Amino acid sequence: MDAIVTRFPPSPTGYLHVGGARTALFNWLYARHTQGRFVLRIEDTDAKRSTQTSVDAIFEALEWLGIDWDDGPYFQSRRFDVYAEYIQKLLDNGHAYYCDCSPERVETVRQAAMATGGKPKYDGACREKGLGRGGDTVIRFKAPTTGTTVIEDVVKGDIVFQNSELDDFVIARSDGTPTYNFVVVVDDITMGINTVIRGDDHVMNTPKQILLYHALGEPLPAYGHVPMVLGPDRARLSKRHGAMSVTAYRDMGYLPGAVINYLVRLGWSHGDQEFFTREELIEKFSLEHIGKSAGIFDLEKLQALNADHIMAAKPADLFAPLCPFLEKHMEGLQGELKCDAWMEKVIETLQPRSKTLEDMADQARFYFGDTVDYEEKAAKKILKPAAAEPVQCLVEELKQLDPFEEKALENAFQAVMDKTGLKLGKIAQPVRVALTGRTASPGIFEIVALLGRKTVLQRLEKALDYIQTRSE
Repeated sequence: MDAIVTRFPPSPTGYLHVGGARTALFNWLYARHTQGRFVLRIEDTDAKRSTQTSVDAIFEALEWLGIDWDDGPYFQSRRFDVYAEYIQKLLDNGHAYYCDCSPERVETVRQAAMATGGKPKYDGACREKGLGRGGDTVIRFKAPTTGTTVIEDVVKGDIVFQNSELDDFVIARSDGTPTYNFVVVVDDITMGINTVIRGDDHVMNTPKQILLYHALGEPLPAYGHVPMVLGPDRARLSKRHGAMSVTAYRDMGYLPGAVINYLVRLGWSHGDQEFFTREELIEKFSLEHIGKSAGIFDLEKLQALNADHIMAAKPADLFAPLCPFLEKHMEGLQGELKCDAWMEKVIETLQPRSKTLEDMADQARFYFGDTVDYEEKAAKKILKPAAAEPVQCLVEELKQLDPFEEKALENAFQAVMDKTGLKLGKIAQPVRVALTGRTASPGIFEIVALLGRKTVLQRLEKALDYIQTRSE
């Protein structure tokens, strides 16, 4: 059996959105699962809309997701000589012909057909004229007028089209530029593509492409048309649903592994398993388990899955992607960012409470700098005069604590509990606000140990001053 060869052919007319990214993932995973090849092709024949900025954005998104390619990137705009060769083959073997019908005549014919309940298609007026190339001639494919064309779809099952309803479609415009359905077939043939996984919005293109394969005497690839990704309201996915650039999710603090996991699960399943590593997806992915119903994009589910991936990651592996967010939140604060044992421990304390890297960086602020700003509501509620005694007692205990580490800290807090008769929560809450500025944080012993004696004492003294000011 020949090695599986898949492809991803984006048009560089904008960013890579989640629907396109999912298509790329399905093709990439299937190639990796079967130890085949994955081809990247840029379909940039639309010169007016295609931009280098979009090309760069597509590359950036694929690289962030970790989708690498074995061949390419190929650019259709650089392959016109190949297309001309194949157009000539179809002219020579009688499967294509020149047509000089004006666009106005073609439109009139189509409107007339619709008026009588027919398909809005070209009537084949030039089909047997034997015309040659002219200034205004297009080249049309001579489609069969009887029989059927069948898509043997690995996702949807067989889809049958009546050839009588198909058109003698244009394969080259009057200026010589080839059209989409034609160049896709030529590219797939010359690049050895034998498996095409794409959105089901392409189903109507497929019979035309199959006929081109037959006319060129080439074997068909396997086709799998994947249902679209829809919004929660089951409308076509748009920006209001989350159909942003894939890299926008990176900038919001999502991990590429989580985005991949979520996008693949929008239309593919493996039992009841929801969480997958990249390696597990490659191992388990198959075309047979692609669903027939549309995937529903849910940002809350993506966020929950991202939290799971953050929690499962090694702290050291989170450092590099976290750094840009830390730098933003640390503006004006002191502290050097480096991946040492202290930083890894900081990240570890924040993992259980973080849904995104943005969230983690925001929570990490209190670890850096000499002081913290209190959330107004937290300070008013917690830093009351009654908190002064336990905080003062803790200051005294911590000044003499040796060693200054988590286990010993438990003893210090116990001593304060014994002296004041208060439970741990009544002591920990004002200490938490004093040290972090908030009512929610990682474990109190963890953060005291990580902040260190000097910083902890400074912040507790500041809290005592704040409480004294309030009581005056």
